[in-house]
Amino acid sequence: MPSEFDLIRRHFTRPAQHTTLSVGDDAALLAPRAGMQLAVSTDMLVAGTHFFPDAEPEALGWKTLAVNVSDLAAMGAEPRWAVLALSLPAADEAWIAAFARGFFACADAFGVDLAGGDTTRGPLNLCVTIFGEVPAGAAITRAGARTGDDLWITGTPGHAALGLAHLSGEVALAPDAARICLAALHRPQPRVGFALALRGIASAMLDVSDGLLGDLGHILECSGCGARIELAALPLPPLRACGADEALARRCLLSGGDDYELLFTAPPSQREHLAALAAGHGLALTRIGTTTANAGELLLREADGHEHTTAHAGYDHFA
Repeated sequence: MPSEFDLIRRHFTRPAQHTTLSVGDDAALLAPRAGMQLAVSTDMLVAGTHFFPDAEPEALGWKTLAVNVSDLAAMGAEPRWAVLALSLPAADEAWIAAFARGFFACADAFGVDLAGGDTTRGPLNLCVTIFGEVPAGAAITRAGARTGDDLWITGTPGHAALGLAHLSGEVALAPDAARICLAALHRPQPRVGFALALRGIASAMLDVSDGLLGDLGHILECSGCGARIELAALPLPPLRACGADEALARRCLLSGGDDYELLFTAPPSQREHLAALAAGHGLALTRIGTTTANAGELLLREADGHEHTTAHAGYDHFA
Protein backbone atom coordinates (compact mmCIF):
# COMPACT_ATOMS: atom_id res chain seq x y z
CA MET A 1 0.00 0.00 0.00
CA PRO A 2 1.61 3.32 -1.05
CA SER A 3 2.05 5.96 1.63
CA GLU A 4 0.60 9.46 1.45
CA PHE A 5 4.03 10.80 0.45
CA ASP A 6 4.48 8.11 -2.22
CA LEU A 7 1.16 9.15 -3.78
CA ILE A 8 2.17 12.82 -3.76
CA ARG A 9 5.56 12.08 -5.33
CA ARG A 10 4.17 9.78 -8.01
CA HIS A 11 1.08 11.70 -9.06
CA PHE A 12 1.25 15.33 -7.91
CA THR A 13 4.89 16.40 -8.11
CA ARG A 14 6.28 17.93 -11.29
CA PRO A 15 8.36 20.95 -12.33
CA ALA A 16 6.65 24.31 -11.71
CA GLN A 17 6.47 27.09 -14.30
CA HIS A 18 6.24 30.19 -12.13
CA THR A 19 6.51 29.07 -8.51
CA THR A 20 9.61 29.74 -6.42
CA LEU A 21 9.04 26.67 -4.22
CA SER A 22 6.17 24.26 -4.77
CA VAL A 23 5.23 20.73 -3.69
CA GLY A 24 7.40 19.08 -1.03
CA ASP A 25 7.96 21.62 1.74
CA ASP A 26 5.89 23.01 4.61
CA ALA A 27 4.63 25.89 2.47
CA ALA A 28 4.89 27.12 -1.08
CA LEU A 29 6.71 30.30 -2.03
CA LEU A 30 4.90 32.46 -4.58
CA ALA A 31 6.18 35.61 -6.23
CA PRO A 32 3.42 37.78 -7.75
CA ARG A 33 4.48 39.99 -10.62
CA ALA A 34 5.00 43.70 -10.02
CA GLY A 35 1.85 45.80 -10.09
CA MET A 36 -0.45 42.82 -9.57
CA GLN A 37 -3.02 42.06 -6.89
CA LEU A 38 -3.61 38.49 -5.77
CA ALA A 39 -7.07 37.02 -6.36
CA VAL A 40 -7.78 33.96 -4.19
CA SER A 41 -10.71 31.54 -4.26
CA THR A 42 -11.57 28.15 -2.72
CA ASP A 43 -14.08 25.52 -3.83
CA MET A 44 -14.88 22.05 -2.51
CA LEU A 45 -16.39 19.20 -4.50
CA VAL A 46 -18.00 16.57 -2.27
CA ALA A 47 -19.05 13.12 -3.45
CA GLY A 48 -22.81 12.76 -3.40
CA THR A 49 -23.33 16.53 -3.37
CA HIS A 50 -21.35 17.92 -6.31
CA PHE A 51 -20.76 14.71 -8.24
CA PHE A 52 -21.84 11.09 -8.31
CA PRO A 53 -19.51 8.88 -6.22
CA ASP A 54 -18.77 6.73 -9.30
CA ALA A 55 -17.87 9.74 -11.48
CA GLU A 56 -15.11 9.08 -14.01
CA PRO A 57 -11.92 10.23 -12.23
CA GLU A 58 -10.13 11.89 -15.16
CA ALA A 59 -13.10 14.14 -15.91
CA LEU A 60 -13.44 14.79 -12.17
CA GLY A 61 -9.81 15.88 -12.03
CA TRP A 62 -10.44 18.39 -14.81
CA LYS A 63 -13.59 19.74 -13.19
CA THR A 64 -12.02 20.04 -9.72
CA LEU A 65 -9.57 22.62 -11.04
CA ALA A 66 -11.77 24.11 -13.76
CA VAL A 67 -14.46 25.36 -11.38
CA ASN A 68 -11.78 27.25 -9.46
CA VAL A 69 -10.20 28.64 -12.62
CA SER A 70 -13.66 29.91 -13.54
CA ASP A 71 -13.91 31.82 -10.24
CA LEU A 72 -10.77 33.75 -11.13
CA ALA A 73 -11.99 34.37 -14.67
CA ALA A 74 -15.11 35.90 -13.14
CA MET A 75 -12.88 38.52 -11.50
CA GLY A 76 -10.88 39.21 -14.65
CA ALA A 77 -7.88 37.51 -13.00
CA GLU A 78 -5.28 35.26 -14.61
CA PRO A 79 -4.92 31.89 -12.81
CA ARG A 80 -1.38 31.12 -11.66
CA TRP A 81 -1.19 28.75 -8.66
CA ALA A 82 -3.36 26.16 -6.93
CA VAL A 83 -3.16 24.01 -3.82
CA LEU A 84 -5.09 20.76 -3.69
CA ALA A 85 -6.48 19.00 -0.61
CA LEU A 86 -7.77 15.46 -1.14
CA SER A 87 -9.75 13.29 1.23
CA LEU A 88 -9.72 9.77 -0.26
CA PRO A 89 -11.49 6.63 0.98
CA ALA A 90 -8.53 4.48 -0.16
CA ALA A 91 -5.17 4.73 -1.89
CA ASP A 92 -6.53 3.51 -5.24
CA GLU A 93 -3.58 4.26 -7.52
CA ALA A 94 -5.47 3.73 -10.78
CA TRP A 95 -8.17 6.19 -9.66
CA ILE A 96 -5.60 8.71 -8.40
CA ALA A 97 -3.53 8.49 -11.59
CA ALA A 98 -6.60 9.17 -13.74
CA PHE A 99 -7.68 12.04 -11.49
CA ALA A 100 -4.19 13.56 -11.70
CA ARG A 101 -4.22 13.31 -15.52
CA GLY A 102 -7.43 15.30 -15.68
CA PHE A 103 -6.29 17.81 -13.09
CA PHE A 104 -2.99 18.50 -14.85
CA ALA A 105 -4.64 18.65 -18.27
CA CYS A 106 -6.68 21.56 -16.92
CA ALA A 107 -3.60 23.05 -15.23
CA ASP A 108 -1.68 22.93 -18.52
CA ALA A 109 -4.60 24.44 -20.45
CA PHE A 110 -4.73 27.48 -18.16
CA GLY A 111 -1.12 27.86 -17.02
CA VAL A 112 -1.63 26.84 -13.39
CA ASP A 113 1.16 25.50 -11.14
CA LEU A 114 0.20 23.02 -8.42
CA ALA A 115 2.01 24.63 -5.51
CA GLY A 116 1.09 22.23 -2.68
CA GLY A 117 -1.75 20.69 -0.74
CA ASP A 118 -2.64 17.80 1.54
CA THR A 119 -3.90 14.22 1.31
CA THR A 120 -5.75 12.24 3.96
CA ARG A 121 -8.04 9.23 4.33
CA GLY A 122 -11.74 9.98 4.59
CA PRO A 123 -14.94 10.45 2.56
CA LEU A 124 -14.22 11.53 -1.01
CA ASN A 125 -13.78 15.31 -0.89
CA LEU A 126 -11.77 17.48 -3.29
CA CYS A 127 -10.78 21.01 -2.33
CA VAL A 128 -8.75 23.52 -4.36
CA THR A 129 -7.55 26.95 -3.34
CA ILE A 130 -6.50 28.92 -6.38
CA PHE A 131 -4.41 32.07 -6.66
CA GLY A 132 -4.36 34.43 -9.60
CA GLU A 133 -3.15 37.86 -10.58
CA VAL A 134 -5.01 40.92 -11.78
CA PRO A 135 -3.52 44.39 -12.42
CA ALA A 136 -4.05 46.57 -9.37
CA GLY A 137 -7.48 48.18 -9.53
CA ALA A 138 -8.62 46.19 -12.60
CA ALA A 139 -10.57 43.36 -10.92
CA ILE A 140 -14.18 43.01 -12.06
CA THR A 141 -16.39 42.59 -8.99
CA ARG A 142 -20.10 42.01 -8.46
CA ALA A 143 -20.63 45.56 -7.25
CA GLY A 144 -20.18 47.74 -10.34
CA ALA A 145 -23.45 47.35 -12.28
CA ARG A 146 -25.26 50.61 -13.04
CA THR A 147 -28.87 51.26 -13.99
CA GLY A 148 -29.34 50.81 -17.73
CA ASP A 149 -26.44 48.41 -18.23
CA ASP A 150 -26.92 45.49 -20.59
CA LEU A 151 -26.95 42.00 -19.10
CA TRP A 152 -24.91 39.37 -20.99
CA ILE A 153 -24.28 35.62 -20.75
CA THR A 154 -21.52 33.69 -22.53
CA GLY A 155 -21.77 30.33 -24.21
CA THR A 156 -24.78 28.02 -24.12
CA PRO A 157 -25.91 27.87 -20.48
CA GLY A 158 -28.21 25.08 -19.39
CA HIS A 159 -26.41 22.18 -21.06
CA ALA A 160 -24.87 21.00 -17.77
CA ALA A 161 -28.24 20.98 -16.01
CA LEU A 162 -29.77 19.13 -18.96
CA GLY A 163 -26.97 16.57 -18.72
CA LEU A 164 -27.75 16.09 -15.03
CA ALA A 165 -31.45 15.68 -15.85
CA HIS A 166 -30.43 12.96 -18.30
CA LEU A 167 -28.29 11.15 -15.71
CA SER A 168 -31.10 11.42 -13.16
CA GLY A 169 -33.62 9.87 -15.54
CA GLU A 170 -35.78 12.97 -15.81
CA VAL A 171 -35.24 13.09 -19.58
CA ALA A 172 -33.75 10.64 -22.06
CA LEU A 173 -31.44 12.43 -24.50
CA ALA A 174 -30.33 11.06 -27.84
CA PRO A 175 -26.66 9.93 -27.86
CA ASP A 176 -25.28 13.04 -29.60
CA ALA A 177 -27.27 15.37 -27.34
CA ALA A 178 -26.20 13.44 -24.25
CA ARG A 179 -22.57 13.73 -25.31
CA ILE A 180 -22.84 17.52 -25.62
CA CYS A 181 -24.64 17.96 -22.31
CA LEU A 182 -22.48 15.54 -20.31
CA ALA A 183 -19.34 17.22 -21.63
CA ALA A 184 -20.68 20.53 -20.32
CA LEU A 185 -21.42 18.92 -16.94
CA HIS A 186 -18.18 16.98 -16.51
CA ARG A 187 -15.64 19.17 -18.33
CA PRO A 188 -16.64 22.84 -17.99
CA GLN A 189 -14.58 25.30 -20.01
CA PRO A 190 -13.60 28.41 -18.00
CA ARG A 191 -13.80 31.56 -20.14
CA VAL A 192 -10.44 32.95 -19.05
CA GLY A 193 -9.31 34.58 -22.32
CA PHE A 194 -12.61 36.37 -22.86
CA ALA A 195 -12.79 37.39 -19.21
CA LEU A 196 -9.38 39.06 -19.34
CA ALA A 197 -10.55 41.00 -22.41
CA LEU A 198 -13.52 42.30 -20.38
CA ARG A 199 -11.32 44.33 -18.04
CA GLY A 200 -12.40 47.94 -18.34
CA ILE A 201 -15.56 46.92 -20.24
CA ALA A 202 -17.70 44.81 -17.91
CA SER A 203 -19.09 46.76 -14.97
CA ALA A 204 -19.91 43.68 -12.85
CA MET A 205 -19.39 39.97 -13.39
CA LEU A 206 -19.57 36.48 -11.90
CA ASP A 207 -19.61 32.91 -13.17
CA VAL A 208 -22.84 30.91 -13.16
CA SER A 209 -22.40 27.97 -10.82
CA ASP A 210 -25.66 27.86 -8.85
CA GLY A 211 -28.13 28.93 -11.53
CA LEU A 212 -28.44 32.10 -13.59
CA LEU A 213 -31.26 33.68 -11.58
CA GLY A 214 -29.66 32.93 -8.24
CA ASP A 215 -26.25 34.16 -9.29
CA LEU A 216 -27.70 37.28 -10.92
CA GLY A 217 -29.21 38.02 -7.51
CA HIS A 218 -25.68 38.40 -6.12
CA ILE A 219 -24.90 41.11 -8.68
CA LEU A 220 -28.17 42.89 -7.92
CA GLU A 221 -27.53 42.78 -4.17
CA CYS A 222 -23.93 43.96 -4.41
CA SER A 223 -24.66 46.64 -7.01
CA GLY A 224 -27.91 47.91 -5.47
CA CYS A 225 -29.93 47.58 -8.67
CA GLY A 226 -32.62 45.43 -10.26
CA ALA A 227 -32.85 43.62 -13.58
CA ARG A 228 -35.27 42.75 -16.35
CA ILE A 229 -34.66 39.54 -18.31
CA GLU A 230 -36.13 39.28 -21.80
CA LEU A 231 -37.25 35.66 -21.99
CA ALA A 232 -37.49 35.82 -25.78
CA ALA A 233 -33.76 36.65 -25.91
CA LEU A 234 -32.59 33.64 -23.91
CA PRO A 235 -30.33 31.22 -25.81
CA LEU A 236 -32.84 28.36 -25.62
CA PRO A 237 -32.46 26.93 -29.16
CA PRO A 238 -29.34 24.84 -28.32
CA LEU A 239 -31.24 23.21 -25.44
CA ARG A 240 -34.33 22.63 -27.58
CA ALA A 241 -32.07 21.09 -30.23
CA CYS A 242 -30.82 18.64 -27.59
CA GLY A 243 -34.38 17.47 -26.92
CA ALA A 244 -35.56 19.65 -24.03
CA ASP A 245 -39.09 21.00 -24.21
CA GLU A 246 -39.68 24.71 -23.60
CA ALA A 247 -40.33 24.35 -19.86
CA LEU A 248 -37.29 22.15 -19.23
CA ALA A 249 -35.05 24.33 -21.39
CA ARG A 250 -36.08 27.43 -19.42
CA ARG A 251 -35.55 25.69 -16.10
CA CYS A 252 -32.12 24.37 -17.06
CA LEU A 253 -30.98 27.75 -18.34
CA LEU A 254 -32.43 29.95 -15.58
CA SER A 255 -32.13 27.69 -12.53
CA GLY A 256 -29.66 24.94 -13.41
CA GLY A 257 -26.12 25.13 -12.13
CA ASP A 258 -22.66 23.95 -13.18
CA ASP A 259 -22.47 26.06 -16.35
CA TYR A 260 -19.48 28.19 -15.31
CA GLU A 261 -20.39 30.69 -18.00
CA LEU A 262 -19.79 34.40 -17.42
CA LEU A 263 -22.77 36.55 -16.48
CA PHE A 264 -21.87 40.24 -16.69
CA THR A 265 -23.15 43.75 -17.14
CA ALA A 266 -21.78 46.42 -19.45
CA PRO A 267 -22.87 49.82 -20.79
CA PRO A 268 -24.95 49.75 -24.01
CA SER A 269 -22.17 51.70 -25.72
CA GLN A 270 -20.05 48.52 -25.62
CA ARG A 271 -22.42 46.32 -27.67
CA GLU A 272 -20.49 46.39 -30.95
CA HIS A 273 -17.16 45.99 -29.18
CA LEU A 274 -18.44 43.02 -27.19
CA ALA A 275 -19.79 41.35 -30.32
CA ALA A 276 -16.38 41.72 -31.96
CA LEU A 277 -14.59 40.40 -28.87
CA ALA A 278 -16.85 37.35 -28.67
CA ALA A 279 -16.37 36.63 -32.37
CA GLY A 280 -12.61 36.89 -31.94
CA HIS A 281 -12.74 34.30 -29.15
CA GLY A 282 -15.13 32.02 -31.05
CA LEU A 283 -17.60 32.38 -28.20
CA ALA A 284 -21.37 32.70 -28.25
CA LEU A 285 -22.56 35.81 -26.41
CA THR A 286 -26.18 36.73 -25.72
CA ARG A 287 -27.68 39.98 -24.41
CA ILE A 288 -30.53 38.79 -22.20
CA GLY A 289 -31.72 41.90 -20.40
CA THR A 290 -31.06 45.19 -18.67
CA THR A 291 -30.37 46.42 -15.17
CA THR A 292 -32.99 48.67 -13.59
CA ALA A 293 -33.21 51.21 -10.78
CA ASN A 294 -35.46 49.06 -8.56
CA ALA A 295 -32.93 47.58 -6.17
CA GLY A 296 -33.27 43.82 -5.79
CA GLU A 297 -36.23 43.47 -8.15
CA LEU A 298 -35.90 40.79 -10.81
CA LEU A 299 -38.45 40.88 -13.61
CA LEU A 300 -39.04 38.32 -16.34
CA ARG A 301 -40.64 39.72 -19.50
CA GLU A 302 -42.45 37.33 -21.81
CA ALA A 303 -42.44 37.70 -25.59
CA ASP A 304 -45.92 39.28 -25.43
CA GLY A 305 -44.67 42.00 -23.07
CA HIS A 306 -46.21 40.56 -19.90
CA GLU A 307 -43.89 40.98 -16.92
CA HIS A 308 -43.74 39.11 -13.65
CA THR A 309 -41.36 39.15 -10.73
CA THR A 310 -39.43 36.08 -9.68
CA ALA A 311 -37.34 34.99 -6.74
CA HIS A 312 -33.61 34.83 -7.38
CA ALA A 313 -32.54 32.28 -4.80
CA GLY A 314 -29.82 29.98 -6.14
CA TYR A 315 -28.72 26.58 -4.98
CA ASP A 316 -28.21 26.48 -1.21
CA HIS A 317 -26.33 23.59 0.40
CA PHE A 318 -28.22 24.07 3.67
CA ALA A 319 -31.71 24.78 2.33
